[in-house]
This record gives sequence, C-alpha cells and structure tokens, in this order.
Amino acid sequence: MEERRREAEELLRREAQHPGPPPVPADPQVRTPPTPASSSSYHRESHLGRPATPAEAVPWALRVAAESTWRLLLLGAALYVVFRVVTTLRIVALAFMAALLIAALLQPTVAWLRRHGLPRALAAALTFLSGLVGIGLVGWFVVWQVTTNLESVTSRVQQGVDQLRDWLVKGPLHLTDKQISDFAKQISKAIGTNSDAITSAGFTGVTIAVEVLTGVVLAAFCTFFLLYDGERIWQWTLRGLPRHSRYAMAGAGPRAWATLTSYVRGTVLVAFIDSVCIGIGIELLNVPLAVPLAVIIFLGAFVPLVGALVTGTVAVLIALVTQGPFTAAMVLVVLVAVQQIEGHLLQPLILGRAVRVHPLAVVLAVASGSIVAGIGGAVVSVPLVAVTNTVVGYLRRRNAAGHEVFSALEAAQDEQLGYPRPEPSEATGGATAADAAGTDRGTAPEEAGGSGNPPSGQSGTGDS
Repeated sequence: MEERRREAEELLRREAQHPGPPPVPADPQVRTPPTPASSSSYHRESHLGRPATPAEAVPWALRVAAESTWRLLLLGAALYVVFRVVTTLRIVALAFMAALLIAALLQPTVAWLRRHGLPRALAAALTFLSGLVGIGLVGWFVVWQVTTNLESVTSRVQQGVDQLRDWLVKGPLHLTDKQISDFAKQISKAIGTNSDAITSAGFTGVTIAVEVLTGVVLAAFCTFFLLYDGERIWQWTLRGLPRHSRYAMAGAGPRAWATLTSYVRGTVLVAFIDSVCIGIGIELLNVPLAVPLAVIIFLGAFVPLVGALVTGTVAVLIALVTQGPFTAAMVLVVLVAVQQIEGHLLQPLILGRAVRVHPLAVVLAVASGSIVAGIGGAVVSVPLVAVTNTVVGYLRRRNAAGHEVFSALEAAQDEQLGYPRPEPSEATGGATAADAAGTDRGTAPEEAGGSGNPPSGQSGTGDS
C-alpha cells in the first residue's frame, strides 16, 4: 500500500510539472518515431493567447452587427422582389385587394342570409347582385345630376371667366385687352405645338381606361368567389403552409379578417358622414352640383385623414368659378371643419378599436401606397397596415403564451423528479430560477408554438 501511495504521488507530481494527457505506455511491438519535447513546448509557448479560430478573434459586437447586416440585406432584397412583382402585376394586386375590401363589407350580409336558411350560392349571388345594383344606381344618379346641371354650370363658368377678365383689366394689374388676347393666342399656339404630346396623352388615357375596366371586371369576379367560397379558399391556403405554421396562421386569419371587416364598415360610415355634412354645407352655400360633389367626397374619404380634403378641393374650385372667392373660402372652411371632426371624433370612436394605428403611421402608409400604386395604393395601404399590425400582435402573444406553458411544464417536471424548488431572488424580480431559465431560452416559443400543436386553450383552427 505504501508503494502504491508513493507511485500515485509521483504521478501527480509529474502531471503538475508537465500538463497534458497522461502518457500512454508504448507497445514494445510497435515502434514510433521519437517526437522532440522541446518542439511541442515551443509550439505551445509561441501560440500562447492566440484564439483557436480566426472567428474568435473578431469582437462579439462586430460579429453580431455583421450577421444582422447580411440578414437585413437579405430581407430587403426579398421585399424589393415582392414590390417589383406587385408593381408589375399592379392591376391584379389592386383588383384582388379591392375584392377583399368589398367582400369584407358584404360578407356579414351573406352570413345573415345563410343563417336564415338560404343556400350558400343563392346568398352569395343575391348579395353580389344587390351590391352591383346599388353601385349602378349611385352612378346613374351622379350622371343624371351632372347632365341636369351642366348647362347652368357652364353659364356660370362663362360668367366667372368674364368677371376674371374684367378684374384683370380694371383691377390692380391693369392689363389691356390686347395683352389678354395675345396671352390667349400663346395658349392656343402652345396647344398646337404640343399636339403630338396631347395625342400621346390621349392614347395614354385610353390605355388607363382599359386597365381600369379590366381591374373592375377582375375585382367583381374575385368578389363573387370570395363571398361564395371564401372558407374553402382559406382552408386551401392553410394547407399550402408548412405544418408548423398552420396553427399559428389558423388563429391569425380570423382575427385579421375581423380587423378588415371592422375597418371597412367604419370607413364606409365615416365617409358617409363626411359626404353628407360637406354636401349639406355646399347646398346651403348655393354651390351647384352639390350631390355629385358629395359622392366624389364620399369616394375620396376612403383614404383616411386626407382623402375628403383633397377631393373637396373640386368643390372649392367650382365655388370659386361660379360664386366667387368668398363662397369658395366658406366651402374651404366647411371642409376643414368636417376634417377636424373626422380626425378627433369620428376616427377614434368608430375606427379606434378596429384600427389601432397611429395617425403618423396612417399618413406614411397613404404616402407610400400612393407612390407605389397611385390612388389604389393609397386606398389599400391603411387596411394592409392594420391587418399586419393585428397578425403580428397575435403571433407575439401566442409565442408568449407558449413560452409560459413551456416554463410551467418544465417546473412541473422538476417538481415531479423531486428537485428542490429554488427560492425567489431579487435579480429575477420575484420569479423562480426555473422561470428565469425558461425565459432566457430562445427555443421555448418555437417548441411551444411551432411543434405542430396549438398552445393550451386554443383549438387547431383558432377562432374559425
């Protein structure tokens, strides 16, 4: 025993003097070339303090910044491709978005008819045809009002032009009739010189008219099938998603549709109130074409915050030409007053719960949509932002719920195995160490939300 103890002490002393793996006894039958100890010792000493790999020599902050940068560049490239595709197929994209908005407005009527015993096809057809008839009646009424008042408006415009001519001659400018005639001749000459550009603009107008007609037909076609077969289309879309994403999107889809439905209903109500109030003000000021102008303002009010004011400038111009500067100023006052009521009263009360988007985000969305896709982009940009906000918020709450479920299961498993439950500490704010560990794990949301099973308290199809 004493000899073994001395051998063990000798071995420990050698290991302390020469750190490294213990020497392996050589097989007498195998001959290996000798390795000089001084060479390995010099190699270790020359690389003392140097990282094992070049990546470890890069500072941690720089590595995080580099990896975040290339991911952001990849995301930006993907968004650029999406925008290019949408811009190329803007007629199809805008028609489908318009169909979604119209279907969100008409879907409650289809559901009400189906609850009262009508078949799905008949309910969708009746609702779709009723919507077409309503739009047709409104268009006919506007055309009828314009043709009825066109002669009086033309005479008033002529009177306004004569008054403007008298003001140019007798006013502070003191222009002569010859100068005014020369100016009119220059305008006519400019029109004749740029006849090619005007002709090309006419062809462009015809092209735009064809594109608008195509978009209207496509939007009507998509609207009917969304009303008739919207549930099956949604189920088909879910089946095309990855398996671990189906439950999350099955819960986010009904919430996004509810947000879109509430937005469309609220926007229609706000636009109706704006058009009625402005139309009454225009009528009281004795401005012609009050009803057609109210319809134009109603359509423009689908662009939140700025649509009614922009389309109302048409009423200001007509009032200026037909009634004079004072009436035009009063029409502008009516527009601004109604716009203030919309922004501070109607929008928060009617759309506040459905569209929880800051006004700055609304303005930026409208500006971005108008740059990308014109008027159609300005109309669909705000509901797109509202739906995206709803979906992102739901997915964040779902991941948080899955995180809590994972932490609770982990704590229950520790308790079942008999591990002592640690006392709450001040560093975790009263939470246990197991809860803090579960919070720091980055795989908890994925394991709870992406494992193919819905979180506790939710069905596989969400609210649908």
